[in-house]
Amino acid sequence: MEKLIPHLWYDKDAKEAAQFYVTLFEDSRLESFNIIEDTPSGNAETVQFTLAGLPFAAISGGPYFKFNPSISFAVACSNTEEVKRLWEAFSVGGKVLMPLDKYPFANLYGWIQDRYGLSWQLLLHDFAPISQKITPSLLFSGDECGKAEEAMEYYTGIFENSEVTFVNKYKEGEAKAKNAKINFASVKLKNTNFSAGDNGYDVDYGFNEAVSFMINCKNQEEIDYYFEKLSDVPEAAQCGWVKDKYGLSWQIIPDNLGELLSGTNEERARVTKAFLKMKKFDIALLKKAKDEN
Repeated sequence: MEKLIPHLWYDKDAKEAAQFYVTLFEDSRLESFNIIEDTPSGNAETVQFTLAGLPFAAISGGPYFKFNPSISFAVACSNTEEVKRLWEAFSVGGKVLMPLDKYPFANLYGWIQDRYGLSWQLLLHDFAPISQKITPSLLFSGDECGKAEEAMEYYTGIFENSEVTFVNKYKEGEAKAKNAKINFASVKLKNTNFSAGDNGYDVDYGFNEAVSFMINCKNQEEIDYYFEKLSDVPEAAQCGWVKDKYGLSWQIIPDNLGELLSGTNEERARVTKAFLKMKKFDIALLKKAKDEN
């Protein structure tokens, strides 16, 4: 089943972080490591891995983007022991955002940044079956605060197999940020569960390229479609990366990009040189670059 793939940007620690994460969850594994040569950051190491059945990708791309709590990953835990085990692992070199404790919405919950700066929300979920253990969580903050529900409706209109499944609004006076409207929404986008909400506090951070979401496209028609729908900041478009009108970053890529980047050193170099010049991927030009003699 095709899913949206969270992509994590690290300075130098992508491989190390992925190796750490896969030790924490069942149904997790490292899939592959690759080097993209001669990028603006030099040789960039990429990593593909799976966590609790959800595919991830990461890159060591240099010190350009930093994680912040606007995008976190919520982990549904089946028992107290699992919550405490993960909390302890993430606490080493990490930073507590909300203490592990009982809250009105959960018998056991905590929010923490790990040693690499990535944010995790750990939740005891022992009251129902868990359909997706790790869920990307979008917190609309700053100028985007108040737009969470609007954005979810917008995204479900773009992706097939998508729907908003639950919305809960802030009560009167509950949020300190004046524009905040909803404190939690659950949504399925392209067979992938997400959660979203407006930040109840006024903060100085928002979405950036440190976390993006990869859309694997089977042909040029799909690439053109998603690029037209999601690219709203022309200067941000680069190598398939786009930024939408809410500031969220996406990567619109051909699903055979790995194949195009395989082969001899000369072939890989030609394809890399070609795509580094592109804003939107052109599959025909990438194939032509690979096949040149």
